[in-house]
Amino acid sequence: MPSALPEGDPAPSDGSLPDSALAELGQRPFAVYVHVPFCTVRCGYCDFNTYTVADLGTATGVPGASRTTYAGAAADEVRLARRVLGRQVPVETVFFGGGTPTLLSPADLGSVLATIDDELGLAPGAEVTTEANPDSVTKAGLVALREAGFTRISFGMQSAVDHVLTVLDRTHDPARVPDVVSWARSAGFEPAAGGSISLDLIYGTPGESLADWETSLDAALACAPDHVSAYSLIVEEGTALARRVRRGELPMPDEDDLADKYAVADERLSAAGLGWYEVSNWARDEQARCRHNLLYWTGADWWGVGPGAHSHVGGVRWWNVRHPAAYAERMAAGLSPAHGRERLDGATRRVERVLLELRLRDGLPLGVLDDADRAEVDRQLEDGLARLEGDRLVLTLRGRLLADAVVRDLI
Repeated sequence: MPSALPEGDPAPSDGSLPDSALAELGQRPFAVYVHVPFCTVRCGYCDFNTYTVADLGTATGVPGASRTTYAGAAADEVRLARRVLGRQVPVETVFFGGGTPTLLSPADLGSVLATIDDELGLAPGAEVTTEANPDSVTKAGLVALREAGFTRISFGMQSAVDHVLTVLDRTHDPARVPDVVSWARSAGFEPAAGGSISLDLIYGTPGESLADWETSLDAALACAPDHVSAYSLIVEEGTALARRVRRGELPMPDEDDLADKYAVADERLSAAGLGWYEVSNWARDEQARCRHNLLYWTGADWWGVGPGAHSHVGGVRWWNVRHPAAYAERMAAGLSPAHGRERLDGATRRVERVLLELRLRDGLPLGVLDDADRAEVDRQLEDGLARLEGDRLVLTLRGRLLADAVVRDLI
């Protein structure tokens, strides 16, 4: 087996996978990610593969390239996955991300989910998540999503402070967040009914004070979510935010400020009964953890549906064409939307395991590390960046603040 295919190595037009990859199918949990690439407004900090109506234009002439026809193209890729994999495989988790998945109707989202069940088979008790913006859902729509089989919803709250949302180009009214959480809970997205609710927050936005961040944390906790994700703002090249920073209109996020806000988040969330289980994620209990993301972080297999989506099966990773029109054209022609792929060798898979599992509360098994790495572990223990829990290396709070540096030193 070669160590890795060159970046962007062409993928077969039929999407077929090497026998060695298919032989591993079923040895690890299997998930499906569905990328919905549509947004009403493109946020200035976002570098995800998303498109507004203005981006796409109104005359592509390609079925599947618009919000109203996209579900059919996505369902076609699910059917392709069934042909490529050659059999059903229990799907433990499904995650609809974007973009804003809830710009599609509940009926369309439900039809894609039903196709996943028909073609691949949902495992009993499967976790099914959709992301949503607070202004992209209705009370009736949330009921319809729950009835369609969705069990978990993640609202992009980001902040409870108007001027912070303005810098981020977020369009929702922060006062709407408690309403949509209440609607979701009434619809059955709550533990007693087998569901859960998550809120996403961003800290470090230019102009956000520590008091602003505390306001956002308090507002999120007042909603009593089952799960909170809190991410530091990253200024990604090519985004509108990066251009504003480059022109001097906004300052770069300050590392010390980000560290202070992370520490405050951990303190407030922990005090409210939400325990960290990944550097940027806190949950009410193990049941409320995002099982889908845990599968990513622990080396599972998954099929990514949609423009720009990435997949991984048995050490082979591939990625789809990025533009919705190109994606829809491939699907309409009966071709795989995969643009390129690579085969991961054992060393690469080990590095990625260290990179991801060290960020988890459950920690990294010491057996993953070689003798040279063990010497670095001793230094991290002495520096208070990590501790040993049995045979696992677990980051301390200080280690979480420096997680990227800790990983770099280990690998």
